[in-house]
Amino acid sequence: MKMKTSTEIADMMEKKSRKASANPRKETFEPLPVESKTPTTAVLLLSSPEEDILLKACEAIYAFAEKGDENKVSLLRLGALHPLCRLITHSNRLVRRNALMALGIMATNGHIKSALKKLNVIPSIVEKLFAEEETVVHEFATLCLAALSVDFVCKVQIFENNGLPLLIHLLSSSDPDVQKNSVEIIFNLVQDYQSRQAVHKLGGIPPLLELLKSDFPIIQRLALKVLQNITTDGDTCNSFREYQGYEKLMDILNNMNLSDLHAEALQVVANCLSESETIQLIHNGGGLTRLMEFILIPNLPQIQSTAVKCFARMAQSCESRKLLHEQGVEKVLVQLLSVSDVSVMVSTCQAVAAMSFYPASKESFRDLGTIPAVVQFLSSESLVLREAATQALTSLTHDNQLNALAVYEAGGHEILIQQLYGSCLKTVAYSAATLCNIAEQEITRSSILSYGAIEALVELLTCKDTEVLVNTILCVAALVCDKEARTKLQRAGGLQPLVSLLRSNHKDVLHNACFAVNVCASDKPTAVEMCKFGALEILQEISQSVNRRNSFSELAMASLLNSNLSVKYSLTGHLSSTDIITDGFYDAGKACSSQRVLTLEELSKKPVDQHRAIIVINIATEESVDVPQDRQSNRSESDVSSKKDQRTARRKKEEDKQKNQAHCESPSLRAQNMTGDVSLQLLVKEAKESILPLNDERKQYAALARLVSGAMGGEVPVEKLHEFSWVLHLSELKFQLQSNVVPIGLISKGIYCHRALLFKCLADCIGMSCTLVRGEYNRAWNEVFLFSENPSNNHSSSPPSLYIVDLMHQPGNLLALNSPAALKYQTI
Repeated sequence: MKMKTSTEIADMMEKKSRKASANPRKETFEPLPVESKTPTTAVLLLSSPEEDILLKACEAIYAFAEKGDENKVSLLRLGALHPLCRLITHSNRLVRRNALMALGIMATNGHIKSALKKLNVIPSIVEKLFAEEETVVHEFATLCLAALSVDFVCKVQIFENNGLPLLIHLLSSSDPDVQKNSVEIIFNLVQDYQSRQAVHKLGGIPPLLELLKSDFPIIQRLALKVLQNITTDGDTCNSFREYQGYEKLMDILNNMNLSDLHAEALQVVANCLSESETIQLIHNGGGLTRLMEFILIPNLPQIQSTAVKCFARMAQSCESRKLLHEQGVEKVLVQLLSVSDVSVMVSTCQAVAAMSFYPASKESFRDLGTIPAVVQFLSSESLVLREAATQALTSLTHDNQLNALAVYEAGGHEILIQQLYGSCLKTVAYSAATLCNIAEQEITRSSILSYGAIEALVELLTCKDTEVLVNTILCVAALVCDKEARTKLQRAGGLQPLVSLLRSNHKDVLHNACFAVNVCASDKPTAVEMCKFGALEILQEISQSVNRRNSFSELAMASLLNSNLSVKYSLTGHLSSTDIITDGFYDAGKACSSQRVLTLEELSKKPVDQHRAIIVINIATEESVDVPQDRQSNRSESDVSSKKDQRTARRKKEEDKQKNQAHCESPSLRAQNMTGDVSLQLLVKEAKESILPLNDERKQYAALARLVSGAMGGEVPVEKLHEFSWVLHLSELKFQLQSNVVPIGLISKGIYCHRALLFKCLADCIGMSCTLVRGEYNRAWNEVFLFSENPSNNHSSSPPSLYIVDLMHQPGNLLALNSPAALKYQTI
C-alpha cells in the first residue's frame, strides 16, 4: 500500500472542514438518554458497541435478576445468557465486572445452571480468579462456580483449567463472601479422589484451618466439611497433625458456644483416629475423656453417633483397643444400647464389633449383658441396624464359645438363619459367619440344623458375592461334622454347587471350598457323590497349578481318595495297609489323571465290550465268623492243609452254581445276583478259619498266598505263563454275566492283578496288614512288613523289612523288596 504525504493529508482535512461548514446538520450526534421499562430492551442493549450502554444494560439486568428466580428465568428466555457470557471477556474492565455480576446472580437458578453447562463458560470464569482482579469480580466469579461445581462435568472442567490452586489462594481473601464461595467450591470438588489429593499437595490445609476462626458459622462448617473429606487420606492426616489441626479441633470441641460445629469437628477427628500416634496425641490432651462426655450427652443423637464412630475408628489397632479397654469404654457403649435413636445404635454396634477383636473386651461385653441386647436388634425394622448388630455378634462370637453360647441362649441363631434369606448381602455374610462361630458346639450345632440352616446355606452357594461365599462355605463345613448333616447337605443339592466352587479364582473362596470338601469327604457316600460331580478332576487340576495349589486342596484330595478307595486305586495305583477294602470296592483299571473314574453303577450299565473286566468285591451278605479260641491255638499248618481239599470242593460247587444262575438269568437278575459273591464269602470264611489260628506271621502270609493262588488257578511257572488262559476265562465270564463287571469270587484263572486284589481283600477281612500296588501290563503285588527270621534279633531294636508276596509262581514265597527276585516278579 502507498503511504500518503503530509501535504496530501492536510488537503484532505481542509476538504472535510469545508464540507462540514457547508452541511451544518451533520454535526456529531448528541448524547441520547435512554430509559427502558422492559427487560427486553436491556437484553437488546447487550449487543450495543458502546461501552456506556453495556455498563448500564448489565447493571439493569443485575438489578432485575436480583429480585427473584422468575426474573432470572425471564432473562434466560429473552436470550440474555449468551451476550453476558461474551461480555465477561470484554476489553473494558468495568463491562467485564458488571457482566460477571449479572451472570453470577443469574447462575444461582437451576434452569440457568443447566443452560450454562452447555456454553463452555467455565474457562472464562476461572480466568477471573487471579489475584489482580477486583474483589467484587472474585465474589461473583466464585458465586457462579459455586453454583456450577455441583455438576460432575463442571467439576472436571474447573480442575482441568487449574481452578483449584486459585480457589485455595482465595481462601485467604479478606472478603467473607469470597471465602464462603471458594470453600464451597472446594467442598464440591473434593468429593472426587483426584481433588482430595490435590488440596493437600497444593497446601490447602493451613488456609482451611484459618477459616475455623471465621466469625461466620457457614464458613466454619464448610471448612470442616472439606477437612472431613480430605482427611480420609493418610498423608493428609499426617500434615493435618503437623499443622496442629487436632489442637484446633479440640478447641472447638471444648467451646460450648460452638456446639453447632461439634458434629462436623467430631467427623474430622474420627477420620484421623486410625493411627496410634494421633490417638496418643488426643489421649494426652484429654481428648478421650472429652469424647466420652460427648457420648453421654442426652438428646443429641448426632453428636453421640459421631463420638461413637470415633471410638470405632480408634479400635482398628490392637494398641488402641487396649487403651480404650483401660479407659472402660465398654461400659459407656453398653449404656448407648438403650438409646432409641437408630443412628446411635448402629454406631454403637459397629464400635462393639471393633472392640471385640480385643479378647478382654469380649469378656467385658458378655459380663455387662451386651449380647442379649444386640440380639434384640436383629428383629429391628432398620436394615442398617440389623446389619450392624449381626456384625457385632460375628466379632463377639469369634473364638469365644461362651459368647457363642450366650447368643444361642438368647435365641439369636433362629433369627440369624432367617436372615440368610435376606436381600442385604452384608447382613447375609455376617449371619453365616456368626452361625459358623456358634456351630462349634454340638448342642448349638444340632439346634441350628433343626431350623433348616443347611437348606438356606445351599441357596447361598450360588451367590456371586465373594464375602457371602467365603462365610457360607465355612458355615457349611462347620455344620456337616456328622453323617446326618452331610446327608442333609446331599439331599438339599448342596454338593454340586460346593464342588463347582473349587473352580473359583478367588483365593479365600477356593481355600474354604477345599476345606469344606475335605470335611464332607469323611463320609463315603458323600465322597462318591462329589466324585460324580468331578471333584477329583478339579482337585487334580488345582494340584498341578502353582498359583491355585494349597494345603487345603491337598487335604481334600487325600480325603476324597481315602473315602473312595476304588477311585484311589485307579488314579494312584496304590493302597496302603490302612486302606481297608470293603464291600463295593471295584478295580476299573488304571485311569489317567484328567479322566473321571466312573462309578460302579455307571460301569454296570455299559454294554459288554472288549476292554478289561471290572473286578468287584461283593461281600455284603458275609457274616463275621468268630473262630473259637480252642481252634486258634495249637493249630499246625498241616492241620490247615488237611481240610483244604474239602473246602476247595465246596467252593468249586458254589462257583459252578453261581455261574449257572448267571448264565440262565436275565440281565436284571444278573445285576441282583452280583449283590453277593458267595465264592468270595467262602474264601473269607476259610481264611478266618485256616489262617488266623497260625501263630507265626510269615506262616500266615504264606498260607494266605497259597489260598489265593489255589482259588485263582494255582501255581503257574514263569516259562508257562503264556499258556495260562486267563484272558479267555475273563471273556467267558463277561459273556455269561452279560456285563463288564465281574465278581472276584467267580474268577478261577486270575493273573497278578486279580490275585493281588484278592490277597488284599482277604487280608483286610481277617485283620492282616498289607499294601496293594499296581504295576504295568496287568502286574500288581502286595507288600508286607515282617521282622527278621533270626530269633536272636530283637524286634524292638531292628526295624521290620518289606517283602513282596509271591502269588503266582511260588505261592507263599516272600521276596525281599528290591531284591533280584522281587524285581523279576514285578517286571516279568
